[in-house]
Amino acid sequence: MWSELRRIGRDADSGGYRRHAWTGADADCRNWFQEQAEARGLVYETDRNGNQWAWLGGPPPASVGDTPTPASGGTPTPASGGGTGNVSASGRSTPGAPAVGDAVVTGSHLDSVPDGGAFDGPLGVVSAFAALDELRRRGAEFTRPFAITNFADEEGARFGLACVGSRLAAGQLTREQAYALRDADGVCLPEAMEAAGLDPGTIGADPERLARVGAFVELHVEQGRALDVSGDPVGIASAIWPHGRWRFDFRGEANHAGTTRLADRRDPMPTYAETVLAARREAELAGAVATFGKVSVEPNGVNAIPSLVRGWLDSRAADQAVLDTVVSAIEQAAKDRAQRDGVDLAVVRESFTPVVEFGHALRDEIGRLLGGRVPLLGTGAGHDAGILSAAVPTAMLFVRNPTGVSHSPAEHAAEDDCVAGVLALADVLEGLACS
Repeated sequence: MWSELRRIGRDADSGGYRRHAWTGADADCRNWFQEQAEARGLVYETDRNGNQWAWLGGPPPASVGDTPTPASGGTPTPASGGGTGNVSASGRSTPGAPAVGDAVVTGSHLDSVPDGGAFDGPLGVVSAFAALDELRRRGAEFTRPFAITNFADEEGARFGLACVGSRLAAGQLTREQAYALRDADGVCLPEAMEAAGLDPGTIGADPERLARVGAFVELHVEQGRALDVSGDPVGIASAIWPHGRWRFDFRGEANHAGTTRLADRRDPMPTYAETVLAARREAELAGAVATFGKVSVEPNGVNAIPSLVRGWLDSRAADQAVLDTVVSAIEQAAKDRAQRDGVDLAVVRESFTPVVEFGHALRDEIGRLLGGRVPLLGTGAGHDAGILSAAVPTAMLFVRNPTGVSHSPAEHAAEDDCVAGVLALADVLEGLACS
């Protein structure tokens, strides 16, 4: 599976991946997911928000916009409240029906940031299919519905908002807000989805589907070096830091770079540059992180003073109070410098996710299933599991990343650690879905 995915969306020059939502590379990844589902006799469907699901024993009743497809090699069994029956890993049904809300789901995402690494997202999806293969090898008998999922547009690389698929499903992003999202070329999200063969008219909250999920466990490569320092191949997430994205618009006056005196300029670039330095300074003082990683300039000419510099701030901290302090200080620094430079400033918060403390009951149960010797880790990275935690019991497993590097081609996880992650996930799923 890993070798099949490795070629999709990889840039020959950078070595990184460009699997942005609803592009050709994304479509190839989604086709790969469906093929993996069909090869295992699972029931494949795409929900109203473009998220992909592969069900063992049959999906829940379809909601508006869902497109279930019985995969080859297996007969779908309806997972209604009337009962799926106990389902073996091979897909056979036995008497006895779990209650609605008992489904155990695992998976992650397949899209990437610009020139991202191979592991962020895909490791969780590949490991989910591999864990099912391992459970079948063990002869495990499922007593709960089980699904593997690929959430759409987790990284937000194209439309600027992370976790679009899971936010829509959880009702944290309205249809109107989603329709307003546009990429750098002016293409709106509905147009992109329609071009990819989906019906954007059905997107929106999916409470009926989420109500049938009893637990969602996401495996992910660690985005940091805590496991490398501790010497553990696998860890359990304790919490996700609060984080958000803010757009800073610095508007000045376009003019000739060679003939305009410095004293006569309304140049937004020095204002932006001072704000970048202020972000680094304030984050360092507070023990948080703040990054201006994306910028656009108009008219973007070498010999032209810019009329507009637009920069995007990503900031995260261990608690809400610290994050608020850091962002407020950055905004104030930007305002002070803008006033000195004769530049107009507008700041818009484009997205925000509060702190996510993963439920202790599921987290502790996973720790018990893994022998109680797996370390707990906090993380500053956002995930679909964090978005879904408001509606569904969620948990995360991390696999060691020896470099600590992520969102870069240097992102890495050793094969032995990846196998350890698969076995850990299989142990967890066996304990949750086969007990």
